[in-house]
Amino acid sequence: MPLRRIAVLGLTILILTLTLGGSRGNSGPPAPAVAAPVAAVPVVAEHREPTVQPSVPSPMASPSASSPVIATGDGPAGTVRKTGSDAVALTFDDGPWDDTPAVLDLLAQHRVKATFCMVGRQVAARAEMVRRMVAEGHTLCNHSWSHDEMLRTRTPDQIRSDMQRTNDAIRAVAPGAVIGYFRAPGGNWSPGIVSIAAGLGMTSISWTVDPRDWSGPGVQSIVNTVLTKTRPGGIVLLHDGAGPQTVAALRTILPDLAGRFTLIALPAPTSVAQTLR
Repeated sequence: MPLRRIAVLGLTILILTLTLGGSRGNSGPPAPAVAAPVAAVPVVAEHREPTVQPSVPSPMASPSASSPVIATGDGPAGTVRKTGSDAVALTFDDGPWDDTPAVLDLLAQHRVKATFCMVGRQVAARAEMVRRMVAEGHTLCNHSWSHDEMLRTRTPDQIRSDMQRTNDAIRAVAPGAVIGYFRAPGGNWSPGIVSIAAGLGMTSISWTVDPRDWSGPGVQSIVNTVLTKTRPGGIVLLHDGAGPQTVAALRTILPDLAGRFTLIALPAPTSVAQTLR
């Protein structure tokens, strides 16, 4: 009988050992269930950080105070060709050039601010003229790198590169300069070129008065066209890179227009949408 008891006792110990071992073996699986949420927290947080919430408007939809506001108008391809008030804006294309200082002198003499649409490849050699424009409160405008009148036919990347290269050239000589406007060479617009300019923070501007001073029509022709065709809210196209006829014409144009209109530089980009149409 003692042997039977020993056998029973041994069997009992074996059963208890298996039972206890099984409990310890089952304790493993619940642990991952507890640990899993903890491990997932940082991953979810990192994923959410760069995500823009639907309730937060994008910069294009609601610009900050330092972002340019892009305006569209009733000119070709949605370009702006009016100042949005009774004020008149004088704009000068194709510079900076040899006659630009004389134009700046006359503007200073009559206390008039204007807008200069510059050709990028001409900027570095006339850096002081650009810095003077900025210092005297004139508005800067991008007029392409090399006055490529076929720019609108280039690929989007080529158009964007041309515009950016011009902006970079201007800011290289006038760090921090605000360039809120673009004008296509020859006025050759397309919706694509206007859209690309907008993507670079520039409003595309056209004009209402063009005396074609670049063609050398004579001083009196330039004067007559500007004085008879300028209306409240107009944008006048002139050329500081056209030669001495424009400078001579300005001696009559500036005092006459200043006596009849408020002459302005186009407004800073942050207020474009409120002032131009």
